[in-house]
Amino acid sequence: AHTDGSNRFQLFRLSSGKMQFFQQVSGSTNINLTTNRLFRDVSAWYNFVYEVDTSQSTDSNRIKMYVNGVQETSFSTETYPSQNTDIRFNTNSLTQEIGRANASDHGSYYLTEFVFVDGTALDQTSFGEFDEDSPTIWKPKDVSGLTFGTNGFYLDFENASSLGADVSGNSNNFTVNNLTSVD
Repeated sequence: AHTDGSNRFQLFRLSSGKMQFFQQVSGSTNINLTTNRLFRDVSAWYNFVYEVDTSQSTDSNRIKMYVNGVQETSFSTETYPSQNTDIRFNTNSLTQEIGRANASDHGSYYLTEFVFVDGTALDQTSFGEFDEDSPTIWKPKDVSGLTFGTNGFYLDFENASSLGADVSGNSNNFTVNNLTSVD
């Protein structure tokens, strides 16, 4: 959700390979969680889950990040939101974009699914589980039975003619821009 360089929210992989959960309002950064861990293995699939509940009294409980089922706890920058802070991602007045930070900054990665649940903070076990035959392998779960909330959506990218189709039942469809199923 990007208005301009001073008003933006983004989940982003930095050029350093670190992941960042970032929000800036009126030029003031009110959220910045940047991992110490680097995500540079371009042959690997990652499952990222961000659990957000800014009503929590403990700041580090307001945003939790899980990678392949394990909570990420080591951050090079750790600025948690104030209690009850609104996250710009779920704001009807802003265009929500996936794979684009601004007009000139586009992501370079593959997405197999994108799930957003509105109004409920779910942890990683709602979206994946460790394989029972190989307990170090994290695998995604079928999320079609989740309650997505009013603004929630589930993009499974299975319809090549409509990659932005929301299959949650909410019809919160995305418009595809300069992207084809070959991409």
